[in-house]
Amino acid sequence: MMYTAQGAPDRDQLVIQYAPLVKLIAYHLMAKLPPSVLVDDLIQNGMLGLLDAIGRYEEGLGAQFETYAVQRVRGAMLDGLRENDWLPRGLRRDMRRVEAAIHALEQKHGRPPNETELAEALGMALADYQKMLQEARGHQLVYLEDLSDGEDDAYLERHLVSSQPDPLGALLDQDMRETLVRAIEDLPEREKMMMALYYDEELNLREIGEVLGVTESRVCQLHTQAIARLRSRILGPGSESKPTKRSSGNKQRARK
Repeated sequence: MMYTAQGAPDRDQLVIQYAPLVKLIAYHLMAKLPPSVLVDDLIQNGMLGLLDAIGRYEEGLGAQFETYAVQRVRGAMLDGLRENDWLPRGLRRDMRRVEAAIHALEQKHGRPPNETELAEALGMALADYQKMLQEARGHQLVYLEDLSDGEDDAYLERHLVSSQPDPLGALLDQDMRETLVRAIEDLPEREKMMMALYYDEELNLREIGEVLGVTESRVCQLHTQAIARLRSRILGPGSESKPTKRSSGNKQRARK
């Protein structure tokens, strides 16, 4: 631990010394997260955690400063992810019902279900189903809870400690990429075009609406439904109760 002449922790020197550690933790964490998460945001939150660790650490607590700092840095990064994981839990539950219905109808009919079929399967009027899609704008391809093992919040931290290559993990990642590509190809044509315009051409919702000849709110509904289809294919039904198999690091951006 570095100290100033006055006997206080030398904050500036500690920040310089441990900034590379913050970046290392951020990049390890990025391997478990979708590309919609920016590494700079993780680093910024991690630096706040480092400053908090410097301010709170007391020698004699039975832990080396670096061990204590790592815990605070990771905690700050995870807190930042939770704050951005904003879709209300009620809507998240509704979208999981949609994903389960998509999976069941695809198994039954051998093709992607249309909106009318999904609304009927959910026991909803079509207008109510479309309203739910609109309210769930910003539905993401992966959530922090998808990376949990269903027991606690330490799943990520338990899987960040090793920097050794993982051949099985690489194979799973490749399989997941191929699954995502096939899932996008299997989207209904209008949804597939909308995703291409949004993620490849980077048009906004209004511009996509002009191309497709629909309203901006309709584009929003199509985007939410397309994300639900992809989640259904990648995570499977009941994805809220099982961990993602290293699926997050290879998905396209699922931004609002």
